[in-house]
Formats: sequence, C-alpha cells, structure tokens
Amino acid sequence: MLNHSTTRYGKVAQAFHWATALLVLVTFLYGPGGSEQRVYSVARDFDRQIHETLGLCVFVLVFLRALWRMVDRRPDPLELPRWMDMAAKTVQAVLYLLLLAIPITAIAGAWLEGHPLTLLSGVRIAPPLATSHDVGATIATIHTWLGDAILWLAGFHALAALYHHLILKDGVLASMLPLWVPLSRPDRR
Repeated sequence: MLNHSTTRYGKVAQAFHWATALLVLVTFLYGPGGSEQRVYSVARDFDRQIHETLGLCVFVLVFLRALWRMVDRRPDPLELPRWMDMAAKTVQAVLYLLLLAIPITAIAGAWLEGHPLTLLSGVRIAPPLATSHDVGATIATIHTWLGDAILWLAGFHALAALYHHLILKDGVLASMLPLWVPLSRPDRR
C-alpha cells in the first residue's frame, strides 16, 4: 500500500516531501516582507494572514513528517563518495532545522513586537509573552534571513537531485518522485 522498496521512498514520504516543498514556496511568496509598518499594514493583511496560516501548516507538516520518518522504511543508501554523503546529510539536517526555526522565529518575533498571529479563519492568537519590541524586531529580521536561506538551500538541493539524475544516473531523484512521473528510472550502481 505504501510502495516501499529498497530503491524508492514510499507514497507517504513522497507526499510529505512534495507537500512541504510546495507549502514552503507558497508561504514564501505570500510573505509580505519589509518593515514592520508594511507587514502589519491593512493593505497587506490578507497576504500576512495567508503567510501566517501556511507557516503554521508547514510547522505542523514538518512535525508529522519527522514522526513518520522515525517509523518509515527508507531506501537503501547509495554508495557515494564520503564528501557527497556528508554534504547530503548536512543539507538535509539544515533543511529540517530551518523548517522548524523559521516558524518559531516568526511567532516569537511577532509576539515580542506585540502582534497577534492572525489566521485566515479569523482566529487571532494573542501574544502570551511580555513585549520586547527591539528583541522582536531582531528576531523578525532573523526570520526573514532564514526564509531566504531555505529557498537558496532548497534550490541547491534540487540542483543536486538533477545532478544525480542527469550526470550520475543513480536514481536518487526518481526515488522521491511518484511512479506516474515520466522519468527514466535507472538502476542504482
């Protein structure tokens, strides 16, 4: 049912991977960005609500994905040069760290600046923290930097997958794609 194999991730792991990638991208695109006055302006309210709602969805999805990863069977690892294996593990660990740090810094920054989280459903989550505007502004800036960093790192991750597929022809990219994607699936070396 889950389509596990020694060379492919299962359907649930693939769904988590691609849903996370899509949500991160859309969340980034709806980020109002800029100064505090711009982010919390009436004109940017809808975009901010989408951004905050999707950001919380990413946080929940990453938590569920991490739980699934603890019980899921992954494909057998490839025999790669040590540097390549270490780079892949490092990028993956940093991506997970960013997926957790970005929503945490967003929430902490907003609350410390004295702003509630406002979701699309009209739910407002008031700050449970005492305000410290300068600290909140600093954390909000860090949130912006981390948001930019995850897109750069995810882009590098995608380029590495294409390198594996086009140059090494080792099946790494195919292992994370659904079977219906028309991509040659070379045998692993």
